[in-house]
Amino acid sequence: MPYLIDGHNLIPKITGLSLNEVDDEIRLIELLQIFCQRKRKKVEIFFDKALPGQPRARNFGAVLAYFVRAGQTADAAIQARLRQLGRATPNWTVISSDHSVQAAAHAAKAHVLSSEAFARLLSQTLKEAHSPTPTENETLLSPDEVNEWLRIFKSKPDEP
Repeated sequence: MPYLIDGHNLIPKITGLSLNEVDDEIRLIELLQIFCQRKRKKVEIFFDKALPGQPRARNFGAVLAYFVRAGQTADAAIQARLRQLGRATPNWTVISSDHSVQAAAHAAKAHVLSSEAFARLLSQTLKEAHSPTPTENETLLSPDEVNEWLRIFKSKPDEP
């Protein structure tokens, strides 16, 4: 199930990100790229107040970022995207804690997840991504096996 995300609504909910940072949008996109790779999901994220001359949409792999120009809001752009999706809307999850965005998502029959809940999901996914776990074919060495390998590699070439 792909996600539509209200970007500036999500940023303050993520530990280590702040709307006061110059690169807050890119840092969030980088985190979402890891999330998408790990969860095999696609994300469309909307940001208000795009800089002049900046492209309206940029593709970052599984993350498509929309930069909404002055005079419009990300909320309105998300609502327009929901209308554009039409019958496919129930397959999408909208991430926002903004009540008007949530109401529009409910009306369109999309799933809704608050920014706080998604921030927890994102945090957990990022922790898992940085915690190596053995695959089915990998096994961890026992302490005895580690000691045996250390003994072998510490020996001199002339030693048996």
